[in-house]
Amino acid sequence: MTLVNDYDALLLDLDGTVWEGGRPIAGAVEAITASELPDVYVTNNASRGPEEVARMLESIGLHPPAEQVVTSAQAGVKLALADGGAGARALILGVDSLREIARAAGLDVVESAAENPDVVIQGHDPRTGWAELSEAALAIRAGARFYATNLDTTLPMQRGLMVGNGSMVAAVVSATGVEPVSAGKPEATMFHVAARHVGATRPLAVGDRLNTDIRGGNAAEMDTLHVLTGVSGMRELLVADEDERPTFIAEDLSGLFCEADELRPSAQGGFVAEVVDMEDYGLAVELREGDAEATSIQAMRTVLAAAWASEIPPNEVRAVGERAEAAAAGWKN
Repeated sequence: MTLVNDYDALLLDLDGTVWEGGRPIAGAVEAITASELPDVYVTNNASRGPEEVARMLESIGLHPPAEQVVTSAQAGVKLALADGGAGARALILGVDSLREIARAAGLDVVESAAENPDVVIQGHDPRTGWAELSEAALAIRAGARFYATNLDTTLPMQRGLMVGNGSMVAAVVSATGVEPVSAGKPEATMFHVAARHVGATRPLAVGDRLNTDIRGGNAAEMDTLHVLTGVSGMRELLVADEDERPTFIAEDLSGLFCEADELRPSAQGGFVAEVVDMEDYGLAVELREGDAEATSIQAMRTVLAAAWASEIPPNEVRAVGERAEAAAAGWKN
């Protein structure tokens, strides 16, 4: 039985999982299509509305209706509306689709702090600059409640990790001393909403970022699959808090067709790992042995099983022997 046989829907992150800046990650479209499971896209990126995301997915060979795209923009507007009520004045930092969602929900969208907004909603927009950030700061200092669609500090793009919404939110926080209410992942709400869209009772949450995709899926009490095609790699996995540890780990979405037990952190590929005290350097996981055909990801799962079982989390890996060293060298970070 492969992993897809155990679930009734895929709740998929986009950036770093399905695509990078709209360009599909190798094998992702093929894996999603071959799974034959209902697919819902749960994204913290609020720079595009659900309809635009659905069109982009269509262009790469996936065919979800817009109703199967759940964005942090929708979640942020729902939070602001629940607190401020219909007719509340909202200053929006974000793309036009975020404003359209706010208007359609019943918020009165304003353009300036001088219009005394009741709420400020900040979503990702590459055009956001000093003037927009300053309007938000003025409004918040005057008493407007502050919401962020998400707090992702980076955004995976074709050239690498670009500045994310959370990094620009940090500028407003620095100027006001006010922390926003965050609507997107890792809050569990988006995952529950996504599952309801397709009537799923046993969905699998899939993503590339531990502190949003995986933590959010875990918070929603769903099994989680972490793929190594985006943000979080070995370094973050090694030191991950318990609520950010995935159920399964795969190199990419082709892992959907592996056996579940193969994807769980456990001793694999003939590798042996144990936590050792390196005296001046603290605790480390020592990796050794390994079969001739063993892979880097088998070594990774072996190390993580040992690290996560330790009462005191180690923060280093020590590879001993030619095969262990070669496997560790294959980790991206």
